[in-house]
Amino acid sequence: MATPGGSFLANKYLIRFCVFVFLSTLCFLEKGFALSLTERSADTSKSHLLHDHTHHTAVQLNSLLPAKTCSPSSTRGYDHKKASLEVVHKHGPCSKHNQHETKIPTHTQILQQDQARVNSIHARLNGDKLRQLDTSIPAKSGSVVGSGNYIVTLGLGSPPKQLSLIFDTGSDLTWTQCQPCVKSCYKQNEQIFDPSLSKSYANISCNSPVCSQLTSATGNTPGCSTGTATCIYGIQYGDNSFSVGYFGKERLTLTSTDLFDGFLFGCGQNNQGLFGASAGLLGLGRNKISFVEQSAQKYGRFFSYCLPSTPSSTGYLSFGRGGKGPSNAIKFTPLSTVSQGGSFYGLNVVGIIVGGRQLSISSSIFSSSGTIIDSGTVITRLPATAYNALRDAFRQGMKGYPQAEAVSILDTCFDVSGSNVVSFPKIAFTFGGGMTLDLDAKGILYAVSTSKVCLAFAGNSDDNDIAIFGNVQQKRLQVVYDVAGGKIGFGPAGCP
Repeated sequence: MATPGGSFLANKYLIRFCVFVFLSTLCFLEKGFALSLTERSADTSKSHLLHDHTHHTAVQLNSLLPAKTCSPSSTRGYDHKKASLEVVHKHGPCSKHNQHETKIPTHTQILQQDQARVNSIHARLNGDKLRQLDTSIPAKSGSVVGSGNYIVTLGLGSPPKQLSLIFDTGSDLTWTQCQPCVKSCYKQNEQIFDPSLSKSYANISCNSPVCSQLTSATGNTPGCSTGTATCIYGIQYGDNSFSVGYFGKERLTLTSTDLFDGFLFGCGQNNQGLFGASAGLLGLGRNKISFVEQSAQKYGRFFSYCLPSTPSSTGYLSFGRGGKGPSNAIKFTPLSTVSQGGSFYGLNVVGIIVGGRQLSISSSIFSSSGTIIDSGTVITRLPATAYNALRDAFRQGMKGYPQAEAVSILDTCFDVSGSNVVSFPKIAFTFGGGMTLDLDAKGILYAVSTSKVCLAFAGNSDDNDIAIFGNVQQKRLQVVYDVAGGKIGFGPAGCP
């Protein structure tokens, strides 16, 4: 056997080097640093296809947009519990309000209203002072959150009158418009509730201990009517919508077998704002006068919901554990009590994964700001540092699509014209307790049109403002609030 010479050694090392480069390139591609896309075609039957199917997903573009007709879900809660209400989007074809003479807001208007809500949450948690209510004008604190997008229908009074209310985990007071509308009532779909026609209505006096609970629940010190000494509430939202009226108690009918006598609520006599054609609001916050607390004896501070993927489908809002309890598909994370105030539900976010890769974000970024989950905020807000890392990683994974002009607060948008299917990196959140939540594919993109989509996240102005896990990211997920157990759970594919 010949002794290896210099030329042979050179060739040997060259081969090793080539093998090293080849394997390194494969690893480089596998980890998602480079994406291979098919050539774009004007033929709309073709679409972008990513080679990395494990960490990317694809959806039909038209599935991100609402249809013109309603496709109601047969799902009534993950264990089909009886105490369930159908959830509809207030501007979708499944809502009675869509048939009303209410103008559907533009994307820019929706996002501007959403920012107003976020500003009001930040103001409240930053310790803005409460203000004395002047019953002659709306409250001006702006320290409580605005209204959300999802509606449920329940009964109020004896006999019960069906009312469609926006449900909101970031608000505490339940209220509806009431006759005689002493000052102002906006146009709503159902007849305005008339307490004089109910056998079970009663006013709350100014001296009642529950009257003073309005201060923490609304951000305003309650007033007192002259002559009748009736407790008066006032609540203003981030978009300057407001309701002012009498604080009363009434029978609330959730289902035919779930009744609550003496339920505390606001009977609005002066109401204005962006509530669509809904009759008011159902407060699901953590304050003592929220529905969650008032129904605690029956439901044990346990509720869940699923927000539908588009306004043309339906979801559910359920109360109580039911006979079976949560399924094994539900993963729980402890409720955080840091920096979320008395009304909000806090989450302990640990990190974010994009396209299978953990972003390099210090855990102190999330711990210093804190995070809440909110059914009424549309777009998830992240600390500035965390958002910048998410945005850059997502753009890297979307290189096959031209970037498009920003839409209001959404600065990461893409031109998807000529495509039936849009393909994008998966996104997951890691929470305290070792729980990882994979967002539904329809909870990542905000569809502006058939030719334009945007990343449905935005950054706060700095790293100290609280982060908010919004309702786009909650789409199709089973979201379970076990308040008594001190935890929140998420499960996949809870509704269409």
